[in-house]
Amino acid sequence: MTDPIADALTRIRNANSVVKEEVDIPFSKIKQEIIRVLKEEGFIKSYKFIEKGKQGVLRVFLKYGPNKEKVINEIKRISKCSLRVYMSKEKMRRVYGGLGISIVSTSRGLLTDKQCREQKIGGEVICTVL
Repeated sequence: MTDPIADALTRIRNANSVVKEEVDIPFSKIKQEIIRVLKEEGFIKSYKFIEKGKQGVLRVFLKYGPNKEKVINEIKRISKCSLRVYMSKEKMRRVYGGLGISIVSTSRGLLTDKQCREQKIGGEVICTVL
């Protein structure tokens, strides 16, 4: 696997498209931080770490509306292994007019685009979620 973050986002996207309640993702600290941001922003219900094998897994509980409407409509990897995408605080724009978020890796950890604008810092744009 060359891009574990893209794999994690694809697992969430695929489970969301078939309306699964939960999905397991191999554990790493960066994936845990991405999942933490998704939970704080209300895109997923919750997550928990499960000891399994040598690295463990993150079990992510997906969130849906009352009639099984999807909360995550689109999740897209922006910065890839082959092409890193960095944004300064001046170029940081809202995703879909503020309906979505960008997850940005900064010197202060993983933040949303809104938090980056408030703290006046830039960084590497990991993904966008709508």
